[in-house]
Amino acid sequence: MPIRVLPPEVASRIAAGEVIERPASAVKELVENSLDAGAAEIRIDVREGGRRLIRVVDDGIGIPTTEASLAFERHATSKLTSSDDLEHIATLGFRGEALASIASVAQVTLLTRHADEAVGTQIRVDGGHLVSQEAKGAPPGTAIVVENLFYNVPARLKFLRQPATESSHIAATVRNFALAFPERRFSLTSDGRLVFRSTGSGRLEDVLVKVYGLEKARQMVAIEHGESSNAARVAGFVSLPSLSRSNRNQIDLFLNRRHIQDRALTFAVTEAYRNRLMVGRYPVAVVLIDMDPSLVDVNVHPAKAEVRFQDERGVFRAVQKAIVATLTEHAPAPEIRPDAVTWAVPAWAERRQALLAAGQGLQQQMDLTSPPAAPDWASLPQRDDSTHANEESPAAALAAVPAEQNGIAQRATSSESAPAADGNFEQQAADILPMLRVVGQMGATFIVAEGPEGMYLVDQHAAHERILFEQMMAQQAAHSVPQQAMLEPIVFEAGTVHGGLLAAFAEELTATGFGVEPFGSDTWLVRSVPAVYARVDPRRALEEVLEGIADGRDLVGDTREAALTAVICKRAAIKGGQVLSLEEMRQLVRQLEACQNPGSCPHGRPTMLVLSTAQLEREFGRRG
Repeated sequence: MPIRVLPPEVASRIAAGEVIERPASAVKELVENSLDAGAAEIRIDVREGGRRLIRVVDDGIGIPTTEASLAFERHATSKLTSSDDLEHIATLGFRGEALASIASVAQVTLLTRHADEAVGTQIRVDGGHLVSQEAKGAPPGTAIVVENLFYNVPARLKFLRQPATESSHIAATVRNFALAFPERRFSLTSDGRLVFRSTGSGRLEDVLVKVYGLEKARQMVAIEHGESSNAARVAGFVSLPSLSRSNRNQIDLFLNRRHIQDRALTFAVTEAYRNRLMVGRYPVAVVLIDMDPSLVDVNVHPAKAEVRFQDERGVFRAVQKAIVATLTEHAPAPEIRPDAVTWAVPAWAERRQALLAAGQGLQQQMDLTSPPAAPDWASLPQRDDSTHANEESPAAALAAVPAEQNGIAQRATSSESAPAADGNFEQQAADILPMLRVVGQMGATFIVAEGPEGMYLVDQHAAHERILFEQMMAQQAAHSVPQQAMLEPIVFEAGTVHGGLLAAFAEELTATGFGVEPFGSDTWLVRSVPAVYARVDPRRALEEVLEGIADGRDLVGDTREAALTAVICKRAAIKGGQVLSLEEMRQLVRQLEACQNPGSCPHGRPTMLVLSTAQLEREFGRRG
């Protein structure tokens, strides 16, 4: 095939794909232009998640009439004059690709008036082609309307998510700008509904209240001690250990007010919380890094979200040091005093007798001929997720939705009397779990059981996820999802982070057992929760589910209801690190045996591993 030069139209659409990945990317580029133009107020309006319409209006300096059409040319910019300027970029935009990229894959209308001119200019561009240009009255500033984004790029259009998902990405983009520029006023309207509005007061605390809600904002403290010898200053706000999340999604990093993604700096933030948060929990943080632009390269990718530091280790240390110092001052690590916590291990013979009397499963099988090197872990808290801090016991989670009440047949034969392997085992259905005899628990995470094929290691969290998922799906099919009603409605301050998700998933939340209703701006009333959350703080339960929706990776399944159910089950299931009694393990295994698909959790992780008797015999040299 001969080499050809691509037509300009094709080349423009390919290049646009690097800059404009989704509607939120277009919003980001347009708002950056507004900020660079000195706008004090920026209004964003979107419809159908931005694919139908994006409108950005600002009161910046505007574009002169003679330069308005030039703004749509590729690599046309007012922010750079020579290659030397790349060494110290001080503006958000600089590549001169944003408007050209957007205009090549959409229908764009630009209305602008420069502050020194009496009349404005209106330009229409369709798919990269100039349609019209005319003088028109307008206030100082710029208004850009983007319609039918990706209408001429079907390959990109078909990969866009649902409007609610795209709207959430746009909302996150606008919130990031508000956090970086608290002195500017931002407002976002989606399909006629006001989603976000900042005050423009210049106080980052006010933006935190708008983004996270008053209750969570009160649990965040200002980063202090941010001076560093490498010319980087660290400021912002971080959460106290009392406020945490199940993922890193709410750790926001800003470099010279530019929102960036940097795994090393995110790790620096989480490392600052070492020994302050439980495993699997992450802080909420808004980290603002200011440094000399010549010490960082922001021209790494067209999206401008990745950067390279001249002294990466120095910036890492500066961020970690500033956050550690802030936490030490506002939330010092608890001291372990001999008179407050007893770490002494009782006499070994007494401990052995206590363990045997308590029937701790696999612990009965341990070799107790020598004392342990660590404290008695069985006597210490084992939960690794604060969501379950209020549960009475692991048995409470197992018994929250009894299988016999939900149309899931139980096996008549006890799992303790599993038959030996024989020819009948091969005739069992491949997706049916054979009856197992529970032996004990390993690492407070895996249940050890014996079955026809050998030794089974059951992941207690994944297994309980599967059990709860099938129970809840059966309940939804029968329109009989058990709920725990609140004696008094609980006020839930969603903030703009979760407010949009609550509105978008209100119908699915109702189907899965949540009773919620709007109660003013970004505030909702919680009247009931699914029965599996009966012993959990309702606010925390709803918050965990919304985090799972925002994370996106939990949303697997054929329907939104199934996807949301999977999120609920993941957060309601017992966790690794929770010690179970022998009877609790037996009950969990019996319920797993009754599942239609016992081999995996709703997210596809295996619930168990099997080590066959034949393999064990080979490992021990009993068979050649």
